[in-house]
Amino acid sequence: MFNIIERYMNKVSKNDIDNFAKKNNVFLSEEELDFTYTFVKKNWQTVIANPNALNLDRYKDRFTEENLEKIKKLFKEYSIRYKNYL
Repeated sequence: MFNIIERYMNKVSKNDIDNFAKKNNVFLSEEELDFTYTFVKKNWQTVIANPNALNLDRYKDRFTEENLEKIKKLFKEYSIRYKNYL
C-alpha cells in the first residue's frame, strides 16, 4: 500500500490539494494552499506512519479558525476511515 501512496504523492499537485479541499467544503486562501501543499509533500510519510502524532493546532497561525476546524474534522474522518489500510 505504501508504494501506491508514494507514487500518488510524487505526482500530487497544488491543484489536486485545492480540489480535494473544495470537495470537502474547505476553501483555502492562496497562502493556506501553499502551506498545505508544502506540508503534505514534505510530511506525508511521517503522518501516515503515526497520524496520532499530528497536532494540527500547531498550525493555527497558518489557517483561518474556520478552515482549521474543518481540516481537523476532515483529518479525523479520513484517519478513521483508512487506518486499517495503512
